[in-house]
Amino acid sequence: MSQFTPREAADQLAGGLLSFPVTHFRDDLSFDEKAYRENVAWLGQFGAAGLFAAGGTGEFFSLTPDEVSTVVAAAVAESPDGVPVIAPTGYGTATAVELARAAERAGADGLLLLPPYLTEASQDGLVEHVKAVCAATSLGVIIYSRANAVYTDESVARMAEACPNLVGFKDGVGDIERMTRIHTRLGDRLTYIGGLPTAETFALPYLEMGVTTYSSAMYNFVPEFAQRFYSAVRAHDRATVDRLLADFVLPYCDIRNRKAGYAVSIVKAGMRAIGRPAGPVRPPLTDLTGDELTQLDELISRISAGTKESA
Repeated sequence: MSQFTPREAADQLAGGLLSFPVTHFRDDLSFDEKAYRENVAWLGQFGAAGLFAAGGTGEFFSLTPDEVSTVVAAAVAESPDGVPVIAPTGYGTATAVELARAAERAGADGLLLLPPYLTEASQDGLVEHVKAVCAATSLGVIIYSRANAVYTDESVARMAEACPNLVGFKDGVGDIERMTRIHTRLGDRLTYIGGLPTAETFALPYLEMGVTTYSSAMYNFVPEFAQRFYSAVRAHDRATVDRLLADFVLPYCDIRNRKAGYAVSIVKAGMRAIGRPAGPVRPPLTDLTGDELTQLDELISRISAGTKESA
C-alpha cells in the first residue's frame, strides 16, 4: 500500500529532481534484479525527490508485463523511505489498466501513463483512455504527453475534472504555446514535469512556465552533477546553468543525437563509464560504439574532476 496520497506524491515530486533509473540486463538480456536493487539503493544517497521505475530510460517498451511488475517491486523494496516510487503503465487501454493495478499491488506510490502503443487516436479517445486508467487505481496518475498522445489544454482540463487522482502532466514535446495554455488553464491543479530527452537543456525556460522539476537521465551516472545543475536552475542562476550546459550537457547531447534511441543507450554507456555497468540495451535499441564510449568517458572524467574541485 502506498505511503502517499496522490496529492502528497505529486507535491513531493514537484519539489526536487527526479530519478529515472536504467533497468539492468545481463549479457543474455535477462533482467539482473540483484544489480538493479544495488543501483537503486546507491542512487538513493543523492537526494532525488522521486524514483520512476522502468520508465522510458528504464526501457519500459522492452519489458514484459511480468518484468515490469518485478522491476517495480524491486524499486519499492530498495528506494529510501519518503521517496515515492512511480511505476509505468501504457500500451492499449486494457493492458494499461492491468499494469496500473499490478503496480498498486506491488506497492508503487503513483503511475506514469506512457502513450498508447502504435495507433493514433483522437483527443476524445485519449481522454477515455486516461479516464479508464485513473478509474482502475487509487494511485495518482501522471500523463506523459509525447508521440501519439499529445494532449491539448482542453483535453487535460476534461480529464482533470473527471479524474481526482490525475495529479501530473509530463511534457515530452517542447511546444511552448501548448505548455503555456495547459499551465494557464490548470494552474496548480497538476504537478508539471519536464520530460524531453536530456531535460536539462529545457530546464531553465520551463521553470518560468511553472515546470519545477524534470526527469534527469544523467542522474544515473553523474548524480552530484545533476543535482548541482538542478540547484542552479531552481536558483535562477543562469551563469552557472550556461556554464554547465557548455561544459557537459550540450557535448553529451551531441553524442546522444548521433543515432535514434541513443537517449537511452547513452545512459547505460555512462553507467559503464563510472564503473557501475547496467548491461546492454535490448533491441531494437543499439549500444554506443567504442569511439563514442571513449568520448563519453572523457566528458564524464572532466565533469567529475570539476565536481571534486568545487566540493
